[in-house]
Amino acid sequence: MEQRGENRSQAVDAIQYESMEEAPQSQLKAARPAASRVRDGLSVGLALAAGLGLRLWMLGHLYEVTGDAQVYGELAKNLLRRGQYAQSLATGALHPTLIRLPGFPLLLAACFRVFGMENYASVTWVAIALELVGCLLLADCARRIAPPVLARGAAHATLWLGVLCPFTASYAALPLTETPTLFVLALALWAAARFRNKPEWGSALWFTLAVTYAALLRPDGALAAVALAPALLVGLPKGSGTPTTGKLARMALVCTLLALTPFAVWTARNWRVFHVFQPLAPRSAADPGDPTHPGFDDWVKTWCLDFVSTYDIYWNVPQGPLEMDKLPSRAFDSPAQYAQTAALVADYNAGQVLTQALDARFEQLARERVAAHPFRSRLWLPLGRVADMTLRPRVENLPIDLDWWVYARHYSETRFSWAWAGLNGLYLALGVAGLCLRPRMWGAMLAYFLLRSALLATIEAPEARYTLEYFPMLFVLGGVAAAGVVARVSSARCN
Repeated sequence: MEQRGENRSQAVDAIQYESMEEAPQSQLKAARPAASRVRDGLSVGLALAAGLGLRLWMLGHLYEVTGDAQVYGELAKNLLRRGQYAQSLATGALHPTLIRLPGFPLLLAACFRVFGMENYASVTWVAIALELVGCLLLADCARRIAPPVLARGAAHATLWLGVLCPFTASYAALPLTETPTLFVLALALWAAARFRNKPEWGSALWFTLAVTYAALLRPDGALAAVALAPALLVGLPKGSGTPTTGKLARMALVCTLLALTPFAVWTARNWRVFHVFQPLAPRSAADPGDPTHPGFDDWVKTWCLDFVSTYDIYWNVPQGPLEMDKLPSRAFDSPAQYAQTAALVADYNAGQVLTQALDARFEQLARERVAAHPFRSRLWLPLGRVADMTLRPRVENLPIDLDWWVYARHYSETRFSWAWAGLNGLYLALGVAGLCLRPRMWGAMLAYFLLRSALLATIEAPEARYTLEYFPMLFVLGGVAAAGVVARVSSARCN
């Protein structure tokens, strides 16, 4: 019985094989793409489901409305309720402001209008949707810029790298500018890659919208235009579909005018209200006439190296105490300077008000330290701050102590943080590997990394979230690198 069943099965297989041999080749070719499309669809669906699940978990555990979110929310509410871009004073009066660009307040205002006033949760739902769409855009970007043999694998790898990245996903649970910024960077990369394949008005306008809104969200968003715009015009493939020089010039002129229009309006408003020329937002995040503390900032820049100092010292001044015992040893070059710093800190703590006189003393101390160690202050510390922002575990949104490396205090948190640092390092390594493969637009992405790193080297208080904008490009480059590794392994197995 078993033997007869086996013989019958073999006969059926033989008939099926013969029918396949006799089938037209066109049918066989059509069957393969259909199966491939099913596999691709399943992979994309699973990736998006996994990404949504991760972000919903983040939303349930990390969601909060504090700090910057409340500042942006206040601007949005005053826009809706009173038609003014202003902050509320304790008296109930409004104070016009320019400390934040209008991009994110306008998004918040739209969400509040549709979903209800102060419905910050709606903003996070929009952010989750934007981030998942951004991952799809990055996947298509990787497909377009990768070598043809790697295109399909690069697209899938990029999508999975994007949707499963916990560092970007954790910010989708917060009503802040990070996730919208990541989305417009993804849109800019996709539009640029699409334009290079087929230079048309649609791609040019999508790119213009992306980089313009990136700069309306945060001043440093303008770097996307500076780094990526040349890739739209330089080195376009020559052929019948390539526009003439005149058409490209018209495209560039129209897109430039469209991009500058909102900033012209913003600049005119700031001139009319404050009588200052401010096309973006001030570095000090202070309105004209508000007190600033350049001396204190310059002093912090002579020793601050990591986020712990940012949290414990920089964010406390001038509203809170400055604790001498939390200053690192690199803040003093000698016992005499320690005593000088201690006296200055004590004078500040007496009233916890950073007066102009105290700020001038901080400035004098900063100048002495820079003169004594110019390379440390102007080279090594800036590079160290960029390295800290790029390499440290991205646990700032998680319920983990700042001193996560002190293993004796919290074993599990230390192990988790080192694993988080390793995962961050993996994304960086894949990005570097992708750059080494030199896909199309690799020079523009490298330029963005370098420009942003140079900008971050000028700040005095590092935060890891400032390097989050690297990740859209790391996803794309990492996807290309992962596809290359898989192709190499498959080739070795076949040989």
